[in-house]
Amino acid sequence: MALLYEKRGKIACITIDRPRALNSLDPQTFKELSDALINYRDDNDLWAAILTGSGNRAFCVGADIKDMLPMLSDIRNEWWRLPPTILRGLELWKPVIAAVNGHALGGGLELALACDLRIAAEHATFGAPEVNLGIIPGWGATQRLPRAIPYAKAAEMIFFGQRIEAQEAYRIGLVNKVVPQEQLMPTAEEWAQKLCEMPPLAIRAAKEAMIRGTEMNLEEGLMLESRLMDVVVASEDHREARDAWLEKRKPLLKGK
Repeated sequence: MALLYEKRGKIACITIDRPRALNSLDPQTFKELSDALINYRDDNDLWAAILTGSGNRAFCVGADIKDMLPMLSDIRNEWWRLPPTILRGLELWKPVIAAVNGHALGGGLELALACDLRIAAEHATFGAPEVNLGIIPGWGATQRLPRAIPYAKAAEMIFFGQRIEAQEAYRIGLVNKVVPQEQLMPTAEEWAQKLCEMPPLAIRAAKEAMIRGTEMNLEEGLMLESRLMDVVVASEDHREARDAWLEKRKPLLKGK
């Protein structure tokens, strides 16, 4: 196993476990990541997920150059042959927190970008070095990075293949929070627990509206928002959350 998948109450913890390879993704790890994400998506008892890497050197440094890049070359123009993940091919409206415990480079940066919330250890770095290999980011950075930070900063990172430190990532809005290494997982778990205390259908509908809305004009996005609002207004959790608010008590949420 190159990936650890744990269920802690309503929280799924996904850990890329190849520390000697700086948690790079080889074909086996990529498939295991896909399986874990699909399990998280389909398990009604799981409401939040944390994605991280083993050790304190790297979150993930992207594709394993020895094993993964040759495979990617073999399947060029046939990306559908890759197992679906949050990078491409998998719709996942449940929230995912990236706990960035070290270098997030190449595909590792793209994995972090595909998460909804990003918490970084103080020594973490972020970069898109693909141009140095004569290629471009191929797992979403050319699309997600300019949507996450100012275009000029995204262009600087991608064109020059340069890294930035955690504090700079925070300054430009790439990460939500920077903490000491020893506080990284406790903070991520605290955030995940807070998500589990929120009405889960509302969280999922909000995520879907935000992500799908980026592909629409304002009028279309507002129509999508309205349709999703109709769904959550009819949910049991909405009625329970409303009643709990009026009665000044904690709601008993069921995800229904």
